[in-house]
Amino acid sequence: MINVLIYKESRFPADRVKIRQFVEQYLTHKISGKIEVGVSIVGDRKMKQLNTTYRKLPETTDVLSFPLDDPGVSTREDIKVGFSPEKSAPDKTWRLGDVIVSYPQAVMEAAENNKLVDEQIQALIAHGLDHLMGIHHE
Repeated sequence: MINVLIYKESRFPADRVKIRQFVEQYLTHKISGKIEVGVSIVGDRKMKQLNTTYRKLPETTDVLSFPLDDPGVSTREDIKVGFSPEKSAPDKTWRLGDVIVSYPQAVMEAAENNKLVDEQIQALIAHGLDHLMGIHHE
């Protein structure tokens, strides 16, 4: 079971249902077990604030990820073999962390890449999820 907690600032028309379905499908193909992850859709002001606070970069960015670093599941090898309940939290849930997406940046990147905004949001969420699982892209 995958539980997706979604927060979205009300002025951004991101589709919660599409986001939830995408995250569930994406994670189902990569890991197993009882999973929880948060996805937030925010504006550039909030993204700049987070980027400044946590990365010391005073500018907006398209996506940030904040892993919870569950000590029971901390390596890529653990991800390959699946979630290990005996190393988990008492409720047997692997809490990956949070992915934060800047809606204005997604809109701009979608236009640059000739994509739909929903597709760009999904690409950014996938990138953030990979970081939460310890998969880093060049």
